[in-house]
Amino acid sequence: MLRLELIGITKQYPTVRANDGVHLQVAPGQIHAVLGENGAGKSTLMKVIYGATRPDAGRMVWNGREVQVASPAQARQLGISMVYQHFSLFDTLTAAENIWLGLDKAGSLAEVIQQTRQVSEAYGLPVDPMRPVHTLSVGERQRVEIVRALLTKPQLLILDEPTSVLTPQAVEKLFVTLRQLASEGCAILYISHKLNEIRSLCHHCTVLRGGRVVGEVDPSQETNASLARLMTGAETLALSSRDGTPGAEVLAVQQLRLAQRDPFGVSLQGIGLNVRAGEIVGVAGVSGNGQQELLAALSGEDPRAPAGSIRLFGQDVAQASPQQRRRLGQHFVPEERLGRGAVPPLSLAANTLLTRTEAVGPLGWLRLGRTRALAGSLIERFRVKAGGTEAVARTLSGGNLQKFIVGREIDASPKLLIISQPTWGVDVGAAAQIRQALLALRNQGCAVLVFSEELDELFELCDRLHVIAQGRLSPSLPIEAATRELIGTWMSGLWPADEETPRAAA
Repeated sequence: MLRLELIGITKQYPTVRANDGVHLQVAPGQIHAVLGENGAGKSTLMKVIYGATRPDAGRMVWNGREVQVASPAQARQLGISMVYQHFSLFDTLTAAENIWLGLDKAGSLAEVIQQTRQVSEAYGLPVDPMRPVHTLSVGERQRVEIVRALLTKPQLLILDEPTSVLTPQAVEKLFVTLRQLASEGCAILYISHKLNEIRSLCHHCTVLRGGRVVGEVDPSQETNASLARLMTGAETLALSSRDGTPGAEVLAVQQLRLAQRDPFGVSLQGIGLNVRAGEIVGVAGVSGNGQQELLAALSGEDPRAPAGSIRLFGQDVAQASPQQRRRLGQHFVPEERLGRGAVPPLSLAANTLLTRTEAVGPLGWLRLGRTRALAGSLIERFRVKAGGTEAVARTLSGGNLQKFIVGREIDASPKLLIISQPTWGVDVGAAAQIRQALLALRNQGCAVLVFSEELDELFELCDRLHVIAQGRLSPSLPIEAATRELIGTWMSGLWPADEETPRAAA
């Protein structure tokens, strides 16, 4: 008997048909991938299964019985649990309190705290149940979501981009957990844009394009290229090679020491790095090791840095505001799309005003025609799938919103771009487009600093790499000398002194 069967699921929104007669079958113990570009309808389909969205047509059969799931609470009662790509956590509550709410308060908070510690340790997903969520990095929040789902002991577990902010080591541990769950009879619906993951983990794959099923395959028998063709209907854009040599120093950080702002933060200890014009420098590391604190200091969100510790074109900006740094040519893309990179309830046109002031008159009057024109040009240039310039930010798929935010900053012709998690939750085609845009920006002479937890991405983009661990930054490593094994070792904080750092062959 099938665990889940969807028959003719259709969901129409005002400007797009997200699902168009979708059929899907999932068996007990099966890890079933749902693959497609951003905006293909994957997340909508998962929300239908989880009761967060009502379909306009179609039927759902659960364990041989037709059901109508009216809410996530009802879905959890049936044995369906979901981990969203965009987190559903309350920032002001602790991790344990968020997990407790997600369990419909079946036990006491004290019991949930104990269970959280047990499950997080057993599955290699470290979570401190007493930490407030607002102090957690994106990767740590992802762990909270996954642990909450595992505590429900689901019959069907839906995972929407579960590894997008996990390190390779954490991904391997998660895969062990998922395979164990599948062996115990749990069915798993797995959404990811990482084709290697799907090929190594999943038993079956359903491909969506434009809201319709366009193929079903055994992913272990496919290549990355063939899966990408099924998704997009075309060949994936190949990245251009690096060209040119780095120019003058743009960003210089020296002996940056910064005490943590909250009890659960990380103190920065003697951070030193530099980025030159025409090069991409990457920062790798396990989430929660000081990335947030370093990004806040570099962006100007935390102006407590010691005078002289951060210089932009030789000018001391350690205590300058984000606006002052933008005037000097620095632009910034945060890791959180909704809430920091964009204001969820505002239109795309209005969201251009967060960092672009071309449409603001001398007396502060907004020139709405110019904001719409700017948003329209970004939508066209970066091929953002949206219902026009007045589309609300939260209605876009994660990948399309990311393309808009990254495009907004690249289009400003920055002299220094600092970007965190550039392709988190972005499909293969969009990821290649964003990476190509970053390489083109570098080739035009811009200095680029990339924070990412995807090593493959850093290896593809960067000229040099650092690793951050426990608030310390490793020496710079030429990309030609970097290996996954070496970077993995450095992630634990074990790196040599500067003079012992491996160098690329001449």
